[in-house]
Amino acid sequence: MSMNISHYGGAFALWDRTDGLVLSKADSLEAIAAYLERNPGMSFVCLSGERVVGTVMCGHDGRRGYLYHLAVDEEFRGLGIGRLLAASSLERLGEAGIERCFLMVLEDNEGGAEFWSRAGWERRSGILLFSKDPETAVDGTKEEEHAECT
Repeated sequence: MSMNISHYGGAFALWDRTDGLVLSKADSLEAIAAYLERNPGMSFVCLSGERVVGTVMCGHDGRRGYLYHLAVDEEFRGLGIGRLLAASSLERLGEAGIERCFLMVLEDNEGGAEFWSRAGWERRSGILLFSKDPETAVDGTKEEEHAECT
């Protein structure tokens, strides 16, 4: 089922209890609502009754797709839920003309790495991942202290 913001409480609780999944302010109700609005029909949940037992967040930038927060409740693992959730998002990315999808797994998340390898995902080498908060410029100065280009 497509994820909507009414699933947030159950999804957040699942993410919070899932080993190998790190939460941040980007996982607030407001941030997830904005993400779902920007990427309609790309993210999915699996329900058992009213309980969220699986999630995947998916979006794209027009060139590449990205999966986040694929999580399956421990008692429901091994039933193919994770593969189904990922496949559902990949199908939507394909329909949007996106030819490649990426995801990130923490280095110490052996279970996550094994899951994705078994599911046929290629572990990439030769790529370094960098991140930066947008409030600082490339050289580390505050944006307002940085030279301006026209």
